[in-house]
Amino acid sequence: MSQSELPRLDIVVVNWNTGRCLHRCLDSIATARSSAYALARVIVVDNASADGSADGLHDLALPLRTLRNAHNRGFAAACNQGAHEGNAPFVLFLNPDTRLHPDALDRAVGFLAGPHTASVGICGGQMVKDDGTLQESCARFPRLSMVVARACGLSRLFPRLMPRQWMSVREVDDSRPVDQVIGAFFLVRRPLFEELGGFDERFFLYYEEVDLAYRARQAGFLSYHLADARVRHVGGVSSAQVLGPRLFHSLRGRTEFARLHWQRAQVPALVGVTLAVELPCRAVFALARARWNELRGVAFAARRYAAYVRWSRPADPPTAPGSGSSPAAPPAGTPCR
Repeated sequence: MSQSELPRLDIVVVNWNTGRCLHRCLDSIATARSSAYALARVIVVDNASADGSADGLHDLALPLRTLRNAHNRGFAAACNQGAHEGNAPFVLFLNPDTRLHPDALDRAVGFLAGPHTASVGICGGQMVKDDGTLQESCARFPRLSMVVARACGLSRLFPRLMPRQWMSVREVDDSRPVDQVIGAFFLVRRPLFEELGGFDERFFLYYEEVDLAYRARQAGFLSYHLADARVRHVGGVSSAQVLGPRLFHSLRGRTEFARLHWQRAQVPALVGVTLAVELPCRAVFALARARWNELRGVAFAARRYAAYVRWSRPADPPTAPGSGSSPAAPPAGTPCR
């Protein structure tokens, strides 16, 4: 098959102060094997980084476009912004703290473009550490029982009776359909992405990929974990710099997901467990381990979350990708992922 006949792929990378990670990520794209796809465009969306991580990228042998936002628009909005710049039938949303194994894109795009995978809308790979250790790469859709079990420690005491949201490496040791794949490597069919209105920009950070996978499932499309598409993943390079905002946006994203997809009566229960059990437990553990920075982060997240659940209201449904709608401006220093 000639290069012009191969399935075309766009890659969107959202960056916020990731240092050299972004360059290493793009290097891995440039050196990846491309026998099953044609790389149409790589779009880097920089969410107002202050570390120069988005500088000097055009020396790479890539069809690269860099978009620089004047402020941090959030991960979901920046992903939509980047996707709007391309038109390839497949779009990969890739974290800047990843490095692709040489055959990862070939395996993932080749699988999704295959003749027997029309029911699969989203595909993810297997995350690995630098030493080759496998990482959790897919998850179940969140339920209230999972939140309660984790907050009370029951998921650790009785893992078979109380399944966690994240699926362990032991649970997923081969390629198979799953509820959702990790957002660090999130390959989706563009027609499906556009039909769903892209990522819902009510999710500033975290749970945007959970929501999209859930809506794709409702539309009849599966998410699929590919065990042989390996991706090195550092994780938390941006968000580790701001522990409090990271925790707040994780809790906020989970609550937004509940508001959209759970029974209405379950949402107050989730808020109550978060405020009365989960956050106090986090504070106690941080105090017991003398992790003062973590304790300050929990305090910050608790204040922000309490204000959020008090004043937030249901938002409008998701708009078309790249339309520019976004939630209220985040606090200074909020990460992009």
